Amino acid sequence: MFTFIESYGRVAIDDPTMGPEVDATLKAGDARLKAAGFAARSGWLRSPVTGAGSWLAHSTFLSGLWIKNQQRYRTLTTSDRATLTSYFQKTGAWRTVGIVPGVRKAWPEGKYFGLDHIYDSTHLGYQGPYFSWTPVPDQFSLEAFQKLEHGKKNRDPIMAEIILASSHNPWSPIAHMIDWKDLGDGKVFYKIKKEGTNPTEVWKSAKRVRTEYRKAIQYSLDSLTEWMQRYGDDKTVLVFLGDHQPVPTVTGGTANRDVPVTIVARDPKVLDRVSNWGWTDGIKPADNAPEWTMNKFRDRFMTAYGPQGG
Repeated sequence: MFTFIESYGRVAIDDPTMGPEVDATLKAGDARLKAAGFAARSGWLRSPVTGAGSWLAHSTFLSGLWIKNQQRYRTLTTSDRATLTSYFQKTGAWRTVGIVPGVRKAWPEGKYFGLDHIYDSTHLGYQGPYFSWTPVPDQFSLEAFQKLEHGKKNRDPIMAEIILASSHNPWSPIAHMIDWKDLGDGKVFYKIKKEGTNPTEVWKSAKRVRTEYRKAIQYSLDSLTEWMQRYGDDKTVLVFLGDHQPVPTVTGGTANRDVPVTIVARDPKVLDRVSNWGWTDGIKPADNAPEWTMNKFRDRFMTAYGPQGG
């Protein structure tokens, strides 16, 4: 699973106001993963974009090329450049799927990325409300992935690209975690949305924007680590990362473009393959953990796990 958390940037961890709250969420996530038999390693990647342009970050990460503008994106998606996802497809042994709740119309580029099947916002079974920009809450998207693909019996191995959307600007209103058994068709979220904040009011105050951003990141992290605890197994390997830093209202205009990146697995051999990366134990990268440009990840991942890695 390659999973992107929208706007999950270094500021969420390093900021003196937001950091302690996010740190508590990361510690709780580490604890639930450890209880389920998982371990993790984390580092930093430098995104080509900040504040917006998620698809440029996604394509940089997957292609191993520095895609910093739309022209480069168009050139890439009409090329034959192999991506992390297409590598899996080309083996013929993996089913490759995209869970893209933020996509609301045709996405022809999905074919370039080597995805056998794409589930956009209209194909996840969600009958609940939008949360401002976000068509489907993260917890529901992950549950849909479980029902539609991961939880099927006698299935082929799956490689999934999952692009979570709940931490997308404007971060108001945001969903919160509920019992997984109560998700149903998503109509339960109407009440949750009604109880949420009003984005017009939130955006009158930079302090409130930062608070709601922090809550959205916590929700996305909780959704992902709870999913792993609930549904992950001995063969599940999760790579999750931010796509870019949030807007200057949250970052204060810093030039830093770092995002966290984490690998989670139950099989110790998986993390042994990256023991020479110098990454931090757990799902929170240390301040001095290695920082790579995002385009470097593809080749290092394939060296560790591809044919040349044994």
